[in-house]
Amino acid sequence: MPHEVTLITGDGTGPELAEAARRVIDATGVKINWDVQEAGVEVMERAGTPLPQAVLDSLRRTHCALKAPITTPVGTGFRSINVHLRQAFGLFACIRPCKLYKGVRTLFADQPIDLVIVRENTESLYAGIEFERGKPETADIIGQINAKSASGKIRTGPSETGLTIKSISVSASERIVRCAFDYARANKRRKVTSVHKANILKFTDGLFLEVSRRVAADFPDIEFEDRIVDNMCMQLVQKPELYDVLVLPNLYGDIISDLAAGLVGGLGVAPGANIGPEGAVFEATHGSAPKYKGQNKVNPTALILSGMLMLRHLKETSAADRLEKAVADVIAEGRYVTYDMKPSRDDPTAVGTREMAEAICARLTS
Repeated sequence: MPHEVTLITGDGTGPELAEAARRVIDATGVKINWDVQEAGVEVMERAGTPLPQAVLDSLRRTHCALKAPITTPVGTGFRSINVHLRQAFGLFACIRPCKLYKGVRTLFADQPIDLVIVRENTESLYAGIEFERGKPETADIIGQINAKSASGKIRTGPSETGLTIKSISVSASERIVRCAFDYARANKRRKVTSVHKANILKFTDGLFLEVSRRVAADFPDIEFEDRIVDNMCMQLVQKPELYDVLVLPNLYGDIISDLAAGLVGGLGVAPGANIGPEGAVFEATHGSAPKYKGQNKVNPTALILSGMLMLRHLKETSAADRLEKAVADVIAEGRYVTYDMKPSRDDPTAVGTREMAEAICARLTS
């Protein structure tokens, strides 16, 4: 039976990347019925919302989506389509592999980097519990904080102070840490590192660390350690080969996954998966790059590798392995790659999005 998959084409360069990824996935021979749906700022002009109900209905039917990049306005407007999808479908785990492929130009080319970031998706600062400066409810909360806390008083007034509440729960922490250990065991990984700021944030990150240690005791076959988040950044730059699977609260996971992507060549080669009990959404880590829209220029690797993660999720392991090898072979050869993977960004031999996807398809079918 064919797999039912929602294809969210996104905006900016999203539609070009979606088409490239779809062609490569189809070239594996896996039968997929694609339900193509539009979302993003461009759709908002027609539908009045960047996330039409049809997209949500499709995902509720298929329980699986490949999503091209979507623009999130900075500072104003719709908070984030990505965040909304994660919350609406209980996609609590964001899994972002960061693997260095031969031929990728990076300062760390001599390092065997193969990291997996497991990020909690639903809590921490990204829960969006915010209070705008100057509002009565903001003043009320500041008053309550100052009345109850001797050491943590807010020294500025409500007219100049915005507030965000960071929430970390036992249940969500246990779920994401257990997910990281389950992933490590299933993929024959050697170690899980819990990343936190428990030395300062003792009641939130301290709780995350406490739960991490407790869950680790259930997996004696996998090494466990913890790192303070700022030290983790330095460790990854100095000796990334020492690390394997990292599990982190929401904001830290977002930041560290970009750092780890930088180690292996940038966001253009960084795939991602959002997993939960009600479905899964696979997406590139990078944004929509609207300035390159329609130019057939951007690197399709991240979304194609996200498709590889999707195939693994659909239990199409052989096809996923062949797809990853085809991508790795094209990158290693260096002939049919986009400008960002060439020795010079002005290299006249660089190919476009379509051409790189075609080269990967050719590897798959040869």
